[in-house]
Amino acid sequence: MIGGNISAVIQTRETQENAIGEQVKTWKDAVTLKGFLDLSGGNAHYQTFNAKIQESTHLFICDYVPLPDSVTSENSRMKINGKIYNITLIDNPMELNKHLEIYLKYTGGQ
Repeated sequence: MIGGNISAVIQTRETQENAIGEQVKTWKDAVTLKGFLDLSGGNAHYQTFNAKIQESTHLFICDYVPLPDSVTSENSRMKINGKIYNITLIDNPMELNKHLEIYLKYTGGQ
């Protein structure tokens, strides 16, 4: 069991129309996770094979939980301590359902 000291919320993007028919992007909470957030150095020689991992600035590691089907790296972000991170990759190593590694790219505060 990993546990963790950081609470993070995965949010998914939804598109709605406003009163004049414009497409407006909104974010909806999908799942809350507890784990550890670590800064990714980005200078490991072993990462050159995977651009998604290489462009990531942080890594969130948590116990495995089944994520809703709506959560994908293409339409989701993570909110941690009021800071926003784009999700670049969600990895369930070797599909063992033991833990999740979520690669993130820091985008700023709210």
